[in-house]
Amino acid sequence: MTAPSPLDWSFDNCTIERAMGVLGEKWTLVVLREIFTGVRRFEDMRTRTGIPRQVLTNRLAGLVENGVLRREPYQEPGARVRHEYRLTPKGFDLYPVLIALAEWGNRYLADPEGPPIRYAHRDCGADLHLEAHCTDGHHLTDHREIQPRPGPGARLRP
Repeated sequence: MTAPSPLDWSFDNCTIERAMGVLGEKWTLVVLREIFTGVRRFEDMRTRTGIPRQVLTNRLAGLVENGVLRREPYQEPGARVRHEYRLTPKGFDLYPVLIALAEWGNRYLADPEGPPIRYAHRDCGADLHLEAHCTDGHHLTDHREIQPRPGPGARLRP
């Protein structure tokens, strides 16, 4: 018996599609870039990025609602209580995604003088880059070696 073709599988429960429902808008990734670089307060983000106030409010609320960020109160002397935004464990797990996007952008979209930000190992200072490894420990140097296959949640199309 032959294996079903990719067209035979339903993608109604696709996790890439679900992830893009949380992250799939430019400003959301810009907000995450800011938070990963240490900018956690609304006004600081708005000033640095130029994101319209309502768009920033919506993106932060969506990231909090989806458990990527949490709000922490702070108060400047004589001012009302405000909130800053901190990564949750779910948010920290997005670091490889941001690094992969940065690597791709650095390779294809950087200015002639180079990329504006680099990611480095805190201990030794060496630049980071992502690599693909299978669970048996093989290092994949050619992305053509990667093969999508149905997972345990895959369903055949009706």
